[in-house]
Amino acid sequence: MSLEWEQTIVDARDPVGLGRWWTEALGWVVVNDAADEYEIRPGRDRLPGLLFVPVADPKLGKNRLHLDLRPDDRDLEVQRLLDLGATMADVGQGEQSWVVLADPEGNEFCVLESRKPPR
Repeated sequence: MSLEWEQTIVDARDPVGLGRWWTEALGWVVVNDAADEYEIRPGRDRLPGLLFVPVADPKLGKNRLHLDLRPDDRDLEVQRLLDLGATMADVGQGEQSWVVLADPEGNEFCVLESRKPPR
């Protein structure tokens, strides 16, 4: 048996708006810009993607699944994401080497410690 990770589905009150935010945050490309299925990927023919679909209800509570992002410079990336509209989030993580942020609809994600230069 062989499986390929195609995409992760993200419920959103505004799929297009949230999809555009993540497109900018990740530097990915839009492969479907329909209001009911807004999909982005790292490249047109690269997987996995994020597929934003509409839901009427607001997000409640902490995510059961979240993205971990590892930048070259954590502090610069956190500031860039905050400037795009992310907010600081507290999910009870305490003092850690990563920073927990939330996207404009409140979905938490982590910005991990910066990559270490090769030795």
